[in-house]
Amino acid sequence: MSAETSVAAETERRDNPRSVGTAISKIEIRMISYPMVGVQGGIDMPGVTTNRTRLAVTIETKDGAKGSYVGGQANSLAQAVACAKAILGMDCFAREEAYTRIRRQLRKEDRMGAGVIDIAMWDLAGQRLNMSVANMLGGSKRAVKAYASTWFGGDGGGLSGPEAYADFAEECYAMGYRAFKMHGWSDGKTARDVAAVRALGRRVGGRMALMHDSACSFITFADALEVGRACDEAGFYWYEDPYSDGGLAAHAHRRLREMIRTPILLGEHVRGLESLATLVLADGTDFVRADPDFDIGITGTMKIARFAEALGLDVELHAPGPAHRHCMAAIRNTNFYELSMVGPSRANFSAPVYACDYSDALDDVSSDGTFPVPSGPGLGVTYDWERIEALTTSRVIVE
Repeated sequence: MSAETSVAAETERRDNPRSVGTAISKIEIRMISYPMVGVQGGIDMPGVTTNRTRLAVTIETKDGAKGSYVGGQANSLAQAVACAKAILGMDCFAREEAYTRIRRQLRKEDRMGAGVIDIAMWDLAGQRLNMSVANMLGGSKRAVKAYASTWFGGDGGGLSGPEAYADFAEECYAMGYRAFKMHGWSDGKTARDVAAVRALGRRVGGRMALMHDSACSFITFADALEVGRACDEAGFYWYEDPYSDGGLAAHAHRRLREMIRTPILLGEHVRGLESLATLVLADGTDFVRADPDFDIGITGTMKIARFAEALGLDVELHAPGPAHRHCMAAIRNTNFYELSMVGPSRANFSAPVYACDYSDALDDVSSDGTFPVPSGPGLGVTYDWERIEALTTSRVIVE
């Protein structure tokens, strides 16, 4: 290439709006706090009010375009700020490069702060292109089939005993849900979980796909095996994060898989593509978990989904949200949308930040047990920024 040609190319790059106007010029990260009525310590508890915190991110380009996302976890704020600094000045469409930079920036961390940044970049791209994220991913599903995923059980709460789980499952079935997951008691004991598993199998087995998630509360392998065998008896669809290893011990879970019939699901506590691939290739799980909030956003989630697809396995997304619905719209090998955390007391897990009809409330499920995939540009949701401002407890601006 001649010097004259090189100068011309540089001039074109400099003058091209895609390389200048679309450069990321500002990232604002807010911490918001909102009340949840009907839950305490993860336990469905009528009349009790607690608070939950999340992050609200806005990414702006030099020409004024914006993309936003509300999600993540408050304890990942410092990581989200580090990610924002890493992508400042980048082209807003360069999500793969951002993924690479973020991974290195957080190489000594769990990368939990990366998801909110990546998802906001996807929303920004969709806003600019006037396309939904689902369409950008090549997705065609207009709705996702949901399962009701409960809060934990506790004395005095709405899920105080085994039959209360079965009663609530019947209630969810009447709304349209055809799948139900119990989070049992987090005291490390097994008797009530076993009884609840059997009650669910007896009351709604055959009508609903049933799942159990101890969230790593059982103390020993023997405890996990005991509840797993109860899941076998009740015909459960999967058995998730059974015991206190944190879902990391591939060898132990391979042994558990050999001793029970119910498929195992791991991955909620295993961060990122490579770690999940290592677990799967060691035969530690049957279903693969992924989460746009936890696994470097939509970009990271789709990498995990394609990896699972290459091995002929299904990937199940953790928790609800607009990013999750868009990913599911473009993933062939997935089954259910997790509508968490829910219970008889109707505590709403999701932040009340929408100025549109988007909802992850238990009672807003369609009669066929589905939730719609938003069809508007980007994430397809409209945020209520006045409400978000009122809920804001702190903010960081990177520019």
